[in-house]
Amino acid sequence: MNARAQQPVSHTASYYAASSLPQPEHPVLKGEVLADVCVVGGGFSGLNTALELADRGLSVVLLEAHKIGWGASGRNGGQLIRGVGHGLDQFTNVIGVEGVRQMKLMGLEAVEIVRQRIERFQIPCDLTWGYCDLANKPRDLEGFAEDAEELHSLGYRYETRLLQANEMHTVVGSTRYVGGLIDMGSGHLHPLNLALGEAAAAQQLGVRLFEQSAVTRIDYGPEVKVHTAEGSVRARTLVLGCNAYLNNLNPELSGKVLPAGSYIIATEPLSEELAHALLPQNMAVCDQRVALDYYRLSADRRLLFGGACHYSGRDPKDIAAYMRPKMLDVFAQLSGVKIDYQWGGMIGIGANRLPQIGRLKDQPNVYYAQAYSGHGVNATHLAGKLLAEAISGQHSGGFDLFARVPHITFPGGKHLRSPLLALGMLWHRLKELV
Repeated sequence: MNARAQQPVSHTASYYAASSLPQPEHPVLKGEVLADVCVVGGGFSGLNTALELADRGLSVVLLEAHKIGWGASGRNGGQLIRGVGHGLDQFTNVIGVEGVRQMKLMGLEAVEIVRQRIERFQIPCDLTWGYCDLANKPRDLEGFAEDAEELHSLGYRYETRLLQANEMHTVVGSTRYVGGLIDMGSGHLHPLNLALGEAAAAQQLGVRLFEQSAVTRIDYGPEVKVHTAEGSVRARTLVLGCNAYLNNLNPELSGKVLPAGSYIIATEPLSEELAHALLPQNMAVCDQRVALDYYRLSADRRLLFGGACHYSGRDPKDIAAYMRPKMLDVFAQLSGVKIDYQWGGMIGIGANRLPQIGRLKDQPNVYYAQAYSGHGVNATHLAGKLLAEAISGQHSGGFDLFARVPHITFPGGKHLRSPLLALGMLWHRLKELV
């Protein structure tokens, strides 16, 4: 490692914030406003619900505690991957075989919603097609073969191809993997620019956006009243789309989602030759471990390397120092490359790894979407569509399927559930060594 590469990282903001589209200033909510629907959360869940509702003719007010895209929506790995959950067959006893099949189809539809949103509103977010699941062990490759067969049975219209160990050099410049599954219907993008583009589209459709307007209290009833420090919103319907940042705004929902830290580093811009050597087809990739690695190239040829999902509630003191050795385990050839950016954020994880989309039992005019467990870029867009269908009175079999699946509350309250889950994930990591 050369002296330049050993220099401390000077940028702790995300690469996305430094390379984003212009971020307009939206006003702080002041005084009382009226709307058909109040949406809380300015990430993908809230933005897409608001956009879909406005498209259906409803008046919408959206409240964001910080800036549009401030949370996981503007800080994630930017991987747009098919699917909405892990092990959907486990829900057969709740929604039946056909219900599970419909969920799997919705996992494919979710990516198409993103594709269509970008095309319709001409959002410049560096959308690039091509993704590869990476096999760490032979049993991973066996699972990929089953995945490919299932995608074929679902009528998946994009190319998928299994790779053996001797073919992996065509996708990734590392000898670490024993195989892979290429999927040309998944890919990667600039997530903050997508969020900003969707916010602009929502505004075009009449959505009123307010930033720096954290919700302080909610008065429930046939008409909800949502309070902020300087104003309030009265609406017939409320949507909570805060995910891992819900905190105690609604204890019933916050107890069902575990905030887990995920971290990313971005290198300095790489030469064309080096970038091509790392990822010859410019695909997004992800391995299969519990503490997974995921990485891709940015539009300006930086390697964005992420992973190290933390359930402990404690962030690394130095993200770059923590993540750099993981990157070098995959790409030793980057030992002399400088890290320009380091950042992290909270993703929301549910106990059964299925997105939680539904409405409160005792408050039927309060809807929610959360706990995407790593599939947030596409699953949030599906959630927005399903919520809008249900709220606007359209028949939404998809919403009903998700709402039928029960979700447990994590034990131990807010102080104990993270340590308990950290122990559980340690057990899964130990199993990976067998």
